Amino acid sequence: MTVKEEQTIIDVALENLTSEVERVHADGYRLVQIGCTDIDGSYEVNYSFDKGYQFKNLRLTIGPETEVPSISGIYWGAFVYENEMHDLFGIPVTGINIDFKGTFIKTAEKYPFSVTRAGGDRCRNV
Repeated sequence: MTVKEEQTIIDVALENLTSEVERVHADGYRLVQIGCTDIDGSYEVNYSFDKGYQFKNLRLTIGPETEVPSISGIYWGAFVYENEMHDLFGIPVTGINIDFKGTFIKTAEKYPFSVTRAGGDRCRNV
């Protein structure tokens, strides 16, 4: 069986994030992952969902100190990704259903992927 997987990327404003996630949830999509990366001093956060091999991404672009509302009230398991966003990137996520308060992932350097960390060099010898 061959499945043609369609992928949609929708740019979403911070103030519309939870309403867009609620819409995706109501349409029957499952949360696949939340991924984060730095893009020229900002963060790109991709919320990925799947339903019947139809992949949908909500893309959020935020500054380094921007608070992001949790979606764990909609997708309970999102707390894992959201704690990871905080611990690795330093992104403040508000309202997480299980908030480890910076102790979910222990690293030698606090917020190792933060765009504002000292040095700012992504590729360093450790």
